Amino acid sequence: MGTVKKDVLIGVLVALFATFGGIFLYLEYFSKYSFNDTLKMINEGKLYGKVLSLAAIPNLFVFFVFIKKKQDNRAKGVLIATILIAITTLILKFF
Repeated sequence: MGTVKKDVLIGVLVALFATFGGIFLYLEYFSKYSFNDTLKMINEGKLYGKVLSLAAIPNLFVFFVFIKKKQDNRAKGVLIATILIAITTLILKFF
């Protein structure tokens, strides 16, 4: 596997990890209900898309860190993952 593909893959994986970290932070620390209660409310209210879009905010910080460190291919991976998350959010909102 080439260096460019490897860097893009690392960027995608870091972005997905940041998104899951954002979901955890939102559910654990920013919600005023317990973790399980918040999951139940998300499930009952079909709020997957909204929570996923909030959880993608850490990708912004990861993207700028990669840009600042001149790791453009990893930043491309973060951008690809963010676009995939946006498409997933769009699908969850309308279906």
